[in-house]
Amino acid sequence: MKLHNAAILLLFWFGVFTVHADKGSSSSEVMRKFRCVNLSTRQLNIQNLVKYEKQQVPTDAIMFVTTGGIRICVSANQKWVQAAIKRIEERRAAKPN
Repeated sequence: MKLHNAAILLLFWFGVFTVHADKGSSSSEVMRKFRCVNLSTRQLNIQNLVKYEKQQVPTDAIMFVTTGGIRICVSANQKWVQAAIKRIEERRAAKPN
C-alpha cells in the first residue's frame, strides 16, 4: 500500500512540475505573436476576412486573418480597410455566444 501511495504522489508532483515548466516557457509567447513588417497594397476580398488586429509597432497597420488562416498586413488608413473592420465587427456581434 505504501508503494501505491508513493507512486501516486510521484505522479502528482511530476504533473505539477510539467504544468509549471510549460507555463514558464517564454519561447511559446514569442512564436505566437506576429508583427506587420511589409504591407500589402492590394485590396482584399472582405468576404474572406474573419478577424483583425490593430498594430502600431513597427508600423501603423491592420493585420487581417483570412478564412484559410493566412495573415495579411495592410495600411490602416485605407477606406476599404475601415469597411472590412466594420463588417467583421458586425459579424462578431451577430454571432451567438
